[in-house]
Amino acid sequence: MNIIENEPMSKHTSFKVGGPARHFLKAESIDEIKDTIKFFSDHALPYYIVGNGTNLLVSDLGFEGGIVTLGKSFSEIQDLGDGKFKVGAGVPLGAFARRSIKMGLAGIHKLAGIPGTLGGAIYMNAGAYGQEICQTCVEVESLDQNGTVQVRSAEKCGFSYRHSLFQNLAASKQGEIILSATFQLEPPEISGKDSFTLETEMQECMAKRKASQPLNMPNAGSTFKRLEIGAEGMPQQIAPGYYIEQAGLKGYRVGGAEVSTVHANFIVNAGNATASDIKTLSEHVQKTVAEKFNIQLQLEIILIGKF
Repeated sequence: MNIIENEPMSKHTSFKVGGPARHFLKAESIDEIKDTIKFFSDHALPYYIVGNGTNLLVSDLGFEGGIVTLGKSFSEIQDLGDGKFKVGAGVPLGAFARRSIKMGLAGIHKLAGIPGTLGGAIYMNAGAYGQEICQTCVEVESLDQNGTVQVRSAEKCGFSYRHSLFQNLAASKQGEIILSATFQLEPPEISGKDSFTLETEMQECMAKRKASQPLNMPNAGSTFKRLEIGAEGMPQQIAPGYYIEQAGLKGYRVGGAEVSTVHANFIVNAGNATASDIKTLSEHVQKTVAEKFNIQLQLEIILIGKF
């Protein structure tokens, strides 16, 4: 294992903030992952597996444990034929989506603009514009803390809105490392869409994303999860951004962190923000929306380290 000591996590997160990880390494094989798990277990240290860091907020104090990323061997897309693919957890979701478009296969083409990796997409059940990763997932391969490879059907992965079984396992200190996932996509004769149509739909989604999201500023995507029901006596809105904007918080700042003026459900690093700025701002937004609308916003981003 090639372990880097005190690696700044600001280099590995889309927020561009975060203190040093005590240990940082890239695993190139399942055996290396097993060795990594043993190393952290022997030293009684916590660890996280991360992809592109697009949904993370790491403390300014850093993380007194290990941060592990997956290497090239987990970045392969295997074409199994008839629209079926086995995709490594380290593959950028956008790369897989674009490949499917070129092959005229429907099912994940609207997810091309999501910046994370396949493993993170499975963990969070990523979705956009009516598509979710679980809709085409067939099974998921993961490694448990005993070093045993687990293979689960999609039905056993507990997928729901921005949620999966893997979040439950992590919360119960039985976290597993997602290695790959298998997908079944739809050919033109089933979807009724050829490559041109899929490309057009993808480009429309990308244009909407560009017009409605602050892509030019460091952020971690949607800060808060979509609501299940709107506030009583108000239009039936389930979008957190609606309530944040109605609360007058667009453009509100704490230090270098700002509620985006483009999309209120994005907190952005407007310049030299700290992780503490971002967390404090998110808590202010939650408190204000709760006071005004009796709605509890829940973070979609994942916090790592002590705040």
